[in-house]
Amino acid sequence: MTRVKGGTVSKTRRRKVLKEAKGYFGSKHRLYKTAQEQVFHSGAYAYRDRKANKRNFRKLWITRINAACRENNISYSKFMNGLSKAGIEINRKVLSEMAINDPAAFAKLVEASTAALNGKTVKKVTTKEVKETKNTQNKNKADYSAMTLAELKNIAKEQGIKGYSTMKKDELLANLK
Repeated sequence: MTRVKGGTVSKTRRRKVLKEAKGYFGSKHRLYKTAQEQVFHSGAYAYRDRKANKRNFRKLWITRINAACRENNISYSKFMNGLSKAGIEINRKVLSEMAINDPAAFAKLVEASTAALNGKTVKKVTTKEVKETKNTQNKNKADYSAMTLAELKNIAKEQGIKGYSTMKKDELLANLK
């Protein structure tokens, strides 16, 4: 019986493994057997570390929220308990971003949380609503850059900005923001 060597199928399979092993150290990117072993291990490490990354980010968000809660004289656990009692469904990622970028809004959430802990009812807020308000705020900021100089001067006049008539467009944008 004649010998079958596998031909192009084996060659393409080996090429695929060696292509995935590009950049590995030493023989791990040159020799098929060691490359295949390292590719298997790399896949396992990547899977494991994707899970670990989720845990690490959750820890980071909780740490940030806790720091912001301490500034507002409440513990993290009481804050989260108050939010759940108030029916406010905002995930930790959004809460940590609010704690960093918008401390005033975070303080309002702390007030709502403490009110719920004391037995008062508050309006329910979801993550979707928070994201929508952020998007509308960003749109309002972007609208100024699309306006003409005359429109910007009218807005500056309404807001009571002094010296608006002699300002250039970029100066008006800076003062309006």
